[in-house]
Amino acid sequence: QVSLVESGGGSVQAGGSLRLSCAASGPKYFSNCLGWFRQAPGKEREGVAAAYVGGAPKWYADFARGRFNISRDDATRTVFLEMNDLKSEDTAIYYCAAGPRWVGPNAAEYNDWGQGTQVTVSS
Repeated sequence: QVSLVESGGGSVQAGGSLRLSCAASGPKYFSNCLGWFRQAPGKEREGVAAAYVGGAPKWYADFARGRFNISRDDATRTVFLEMNDLKSEDTAIYYCAAGPRWVGPNAAEYNDWGQGTQVTVSS
C-alpha cells in the first residue's frame, strides 16, 4: 500500500496558477502510475492527468490539455500538477492516486488515494 500526501492547493483568482504536489511513500512498484483526479461539489470525480514512471506515457483530460502539466520526480516519488490559466470551473478537491500499472484516467484501477487538496478559483 502506498501513502499519498497532497499539498499546494489554495485560493486563486481566475487566470492565476497553482502547483500541486503529491508525495508517495511505501513500495515503489505501487506508485508506478500516478494520477490526478478532481471532484467538484455535486459532480462526479473526473480524471485530470496521469503519468507513468520515467515520465511516459502521459494522459490529460481535454480540459487540462494546454493549461495543466503533469510531471514527476521519480527520485523523490513526487508527482506535480502545474495548473495555469485557472477558471472558476476548475474549483474542486484534487486527489492524487497511485497504481502499479499504466491505467491513465481509469480511476477504478488505482489502488491508493490521497486525502485531497482544495483548489478554489474565484472569478
